[in-house]
Amino acid sequence: MSGRLPVVAVILAGVLLGTWLLTRDQSGLPDVVEPFSTAKKGDVSEPVTGPKGGELFTKDDLGLELTIHESGTFPQFRIYPYLKKQPLSPAETNVTVALSRLGRSAELFHFRPESDYLVSDQEVGEPHSFELVIAAEYQGKTYRWNHSQIEARVEMSDATMRSSGIELATAGPAVIRSQITLPGEIIFNEHNIVHVVPRLPGMVVSIERHHGQKVKKGEVLAVMESAMLADLRSQYLLALRRQALAQTIYDREEQLWQEKITARQDYLTAQQQREEASITTKLAAERLLALGVQPESGLSGKNLARYEIRSPISGIVIDKAIVTGEAVKEDKTVFIIADISTIWAAVRIFPGNLHQVHIGQRAVIRANAYDLTQEGEVIYVTTLLDEQTRTAVARVQLDNQDEQWRPGMFVKADLLTEAVEVPVAVSLEGVQAMGNQSVVFGRYGEYFEMRPLKLGRSDDQMAEVIDGLSAGEDYAASNSFVIKSELGKAGAAHDH
Repeated sequence: MSGRLPVVAVILAGVLLGTWLLTRDQSGLPDVVEPFSTAKKGDVSEPVTGPKGGELFTKDDLGLELTIHESGTFPQFRIYPYLKKQPLSPAETNVTVALSRLGRSAELFHFRPESDYLVSDQEVGEPHSFELVIAAEYQGKTYRWNHSQIEARVEMSDATMRSSGIELATAGPAVIRSQITLPGEIIFNEHNIVHVVPRLPGMVVSIERHHGQKVKKGEVLAVMESAMLADLRSQYLLALRRQALAQTIYDREEQLWQEKITARQDYLTAQQQREEASITTKLAAERLLALGVQPESGLSGKNLARYEIRSPISGIVIDKAIVTGEAVKEDKTVFIIADISTIWAAVRIFPGNLHQVHIGQRAVIRANAYDLTQEGEVIYVTTLLDEQTRTAVARVQLDNQDEQWRPGMFVKADLLTEAVEVPVAVSLEGVQAMGNQSVVFGRYGEYFEMRPLKLGRSDDQMAEVIDGLSAGEDYAASNSFVIKSELGKAGAAHDH
């Protein structure tokens, strides 16, 4: 396999060069390509080093020294012509180079005279690993050389690749999600915090729940004795008895009136008294219900002053402000209950990031110390800045049914600021640093070859490729450091 790839590349480059030559004036071209003047290895020449440190190709008295000049704005081919080993004016020769790379279309380089050399009309991209066909015209005669240069390439079978844990991916379209990361803290959902007040004065008899304990809706938090409650229950019991008496009188007067024994006026008076007693009972019951007391709770008459403070929601007790034996007023906050089934992440927004945060924005909240991550969205951004820190606060609501998120945790918030679809992207895991370049290793047959990249936007998973890799090309996406290590061992990487 390793011997076939250069031959295929040479053939491809030769076809491209042949197409170009056929479009030119055919006068003076030989019918048969003359043999190479340099030593051969298969179909590829092995030139010697020239005076400028480049590859020297010779045929008869003509010599061409090929170099890659990299000190300018971009790498270019430079060709120094020689005649009988002496410098030849570059204007007297016409040179074209057809270049073929793994996984790339062939490129055709034209040259123009400059100083004592010919310079290519386009950049020679990295890596400098390619097959060349060089065609030169001098005094009506055509010369041709083949050349192979291998750089930053590793041969690796599929079996070796799998055993090394290297996985391939295909470069292609992706959505790049730009984000900012800001600090924050888990706090209670203020909408789910309830301040419990007795609603009537009394003396604390017992306390059933304490700070930090879980409670269910309707569960007793504390027990009080209230003279006011005893009075209201007494009024309700008295109203019930009066209503029962009024009902008895009404029933009797109705029967007597129907039997023509009593006057209609007596019947109507009994009816009115019954209705007034019913209204009084309902009013007494409403007074108890307004205090959270069921009217029927005092029917036993055992302790009319007993009052139970019950939790209005399910949650945890985050504050308790009473002690046994304390006389409390009806408006004192005795317990604070918080429902933690949902909580907030309070994210600090610095002045420079204020324009990037808005309601409805997607956010990923991370508590790294507790290995917790959850996605939510911004539900509110404060209008005013903190006087001391000069920061605003964004609230991100999180589901907390499993109660893993606890108020007081420090967190990081990744806020999505932009989502852009790009035509070509690669996995960040596959990107390696080679010298001062970011590279991936393209997969071509049983070869991996370095591909320097010009990267654009990126997120925590993908990076946009502006130049260096085309959509549809396979590359090493995981464990690519193994290939980098192999290149280091072989000394195959280009030295910048």
